[in-house]
Amino acid sequence: MAKVELKKPIVEEIAENIDGAQSVVLVNYCGLTVEEDTRLRKELRENGIIYKVYKNTMMNFAFKGTPCEELSQHLEGPNAVAISKTDATAPARILAKFAKDAKALEIKAGIVEGTYYDAAGMDAVSKIPSRDELLGKLLGSIQSPIANLARVLNQIAESKNGAAEA
Repeated sequence: MAKVELKKPIVEEIAENIDGAQSVVLVNYCGLTVEEDTRLRKELRENGIIYKVYKNTMMNFAFKGTPCEELSQHLEGPNAVAISKTDATAPARILAKFAKDAKALEIKAGIVEGTYYDAAGMDAVSKIPSRDELLGKLLGSIQSPIANLARVLNQIAESKNGAAEA
């Protein structure tokens, strides 16, 4: 069997994972201890993020003709890829938080909803709250004026009842 035939399923796996992905983040993991890497993989897996180490040539072939093609310029040295099909900011947020403790982890670049970001851009993306947090804040801001109005009306009603009794 030729080497190309052995590599083809791996390239197809990468292409399948990045197809329709909300976010693809490329990281340099060199220098992480086994314990740190295990914790990182566990946290990413719990959040539904695919995190794998592939050969750069395999990723390069898989990225060709996709929005991830711009990541090919960063394929030097040991790289891993974190892919999320559901939450666009989750990989960047989790990796950036983890990189604060594990200085060896470095976010190189990423694609978020089809847009390329370098390391500085991914740092900005990592600071965006999750969709659930944003929805919670929106709901709280909508609910707050209604709750305040209800309190005021209740106080008015109570004060009129007190005045009527006197």
